[in-house]
Amino acid sequence: MDGVFVEGWYREARLCPSPNHNERPAGTEVSLLVIHNISLPPGQFGTGCVQAFFQNCLDHSAHPFFAEIAELKVAAHFLIERDGVVTQFVSCEQRAWHAGVSSFEGRENCNDFSLGIELEGTDDLAYTDAQYRALGRLTRALQRAYPAITAERIQGHSEIAPGRKTDPGPAFDWPRLHAELQGHEA
Repeated sequence: MDGVFVEGWYREARLCPSPNHNERPAGTEVSLLVIHNISLPPGQFGTGCVQAFFQNCLDHSAHPFFAEIAELKVAAHFLIERDGVVTQFVSCEQRAWHAGVSSFEGRENCNDFSLGIELEGTDDLAYTDAQYRALGRLTRALQRAYPAITAERIQGHSEIAPGRKTDPGPAFDWPRLHAELQGHEA
């Protein structure tokens, strides 16, 4: 595996382990990267609530929306905050609970064969330069470590769960990500 990863953990990430994962099915190759967005409370950034949510430690009385998500047990592999800081919650070798009911190229249960990256943001607010740079670096490292993740196999949550999910939303600049993956900015 790429030297940037140790047992599926990204050396450049802040670690914040989540219990919301399990083993991938035996012999499963990681071959899909799913881009999400999240903010807790909705539309607020830098609160630390995403980290608490992914660790099942969110104070559900702190905001009315939190009561709505109190029973959820979810986590992506990574979160990229507005300032570009990357936090990892689940080893890439593990099956994080990020995609939910999903399908890609006719294959159900995308969690089995995917990695998930959450961008701190909303569907309709532009993501930051720091986030695109961090996403480009992380994605290039993931593609080296997991060569089955080709450019065509980098999808938005909306693409693998259409009608159910809308993220990363119209504010996400796909051409900019592709330019970042080529090692230059758009």
